Amino acid sequence: MLFNSLSFVVFLVIVLLLYYSKFLNWTNKKRMLLLASYVFYGLWNPPLVILLWISTMVDWTAGKRLAVEENQRKRKMWLLTSMFVNLGFLGFFKYGNFLLENFTAVINAMGFEYEALPMDIILPMGISFYTFQTMSYTIDMYKRKIEPARTFLDFALYVTFFPQLVAGPIVRAKDLITQFYEEKRATANQFFWGIFLLTIGLFQKVVMADALLSSTSDNVFGSDKLLHGVDAWIGTLAFSGQIFFDFAGYSTCAIGIALMLGIILPDNFRYPYASLGFSDLWSRWHISLSSWLKDYLYIPLGGNRHGITRMYVALMLTMLLGGLWHGAAWTFMVWGGLHGTYLILEKLQKQYLPFKITKWNGIFLAFITFSCVNITWVFFRAREFDTAWNMIKSMFYMQTEGEKILGSFEVLKVSVVVGILFICHWLMRNTSMKAVSLKTNPLVLGIFWAIMLFLIIISQGSGEQFIYFQF
Repeated sequence: MLFNSLSFVVFLVIVLLLYYSKFLNWTNKKRMLLLASYVFYGLWNPPLVILLWISTMVDWTAGKRLAVEENQRKRKMWLLTSMFVNLGFLGFFKYGNFLLENFTAVINAMGFEYEALPMDIILPMGISFYTFQTMSYTIDMYKRKIEPARTFLDFALYVTFFPQLVAGPIVRAKDLITQFYEEKRATANQFFWGIFLLTIGLFQKVVMADALLSSTSDNVFGSDKLLHGVDAWIGTLAFSGQIFFDFAGYSTCAIGIALMLGIILPDNFRYPYASLGFSDLWSRWHISLSSWLKDYLYIPLGGNRHGITRMYVALMLTMLLGGLWHGAAWTFMVWGGLHGTYLILEKLQKQYLPFKITKWNGIFLAFITFSCVNITWVFFRAREFDTAWNMIKSMFYMQTEGEKILGSFEVLKVSVVVGILFICHWLMRNTSMKAVSLKTNPLVLGIFWAIMLFLIIISQGSGEQFIYFQF
């Protein structure tokens, strides 16, 4: 079920009516939310709910055993069982075809003729998100960082809570399970702020990402022609804006919907296109994933505790695996490798060529960071290496035969939209929507809200799914 669909509006109204009904106690309200979450997820493909059930049962059992088991060998066995099941599902459904294709390519390169039958594996929606979320529970239990969930219902709802189930934020157990222990009711301010956030999220997705930017991005990256440099840059900028509005839009919707229930979810984006370098970028973009990778991958690999060389290796491996998490393709590995390279070069610069960031050079540094990020988006969006490489050559004018496929209006539209996006991120980088709204005249805020609703309604089209659903 898509947030940007009329069926979801009906679904949400029913959930809210039941949630705030006086006829249900807190336990039954949680059962209702759990059932609603399974319905929300199962409408895509009902049999895939079985994967959620298996992950839930395995990690609930592992968590219970880890809470009481003192034998270190047995504790490790329960942790490995949880990881084997979760990563096994993720590996099969997400990387099965990728591994088979590369195995076939290696065998053929060795001179053997081999053609594997296609596996036709269906990728379950959001499997990467809920796998990381439920794994964090058993890892934290193994490290004795958290207490076990009080009831199976609380844990099952943590795994499947519908607002953030499919595309995050990836929430830690200590931040969400504990909220289910006592009845939650949104205050009037929380409820209306939740509706406002849901409106902003839908505006970002429906109007900004889909209506204004997606067609340009699709035309450029779907073209089989060598493109003119301007078209290559405009297509890349269009995708840069599209993926931000799409993914940040989903996260904003999820946070708003949860807030309407009185549940607090963490921020996932903090104006990342105004980042002053790449360490700053990853503290602002997909925050829940970057913090997960830091705590459960980068630090266990050694982090910065074992010398500079080990730190650089850990950093690069983390970003490479972060790239692979996004998709089963070598282009995603290149995307992750570029970000790893950027982070290493940034650390070298800070060590050997440090400089003070001021308000005068800050915006220039933000622009350079944003430009470098756009280069990585080429590999993230392109389906084939040839497409990505041709785009890069066009962007740096290494070929002079490129064709123009975009009209002047399309070039102007994307330039204005992405330019405004960059400026807004720069102006908002040290504040928040909440803080700005408190300083804004209520009448102005109401007019802005009405305009967004109007644009959402008139922009309703095919109801495209969110980009991160495929991850």
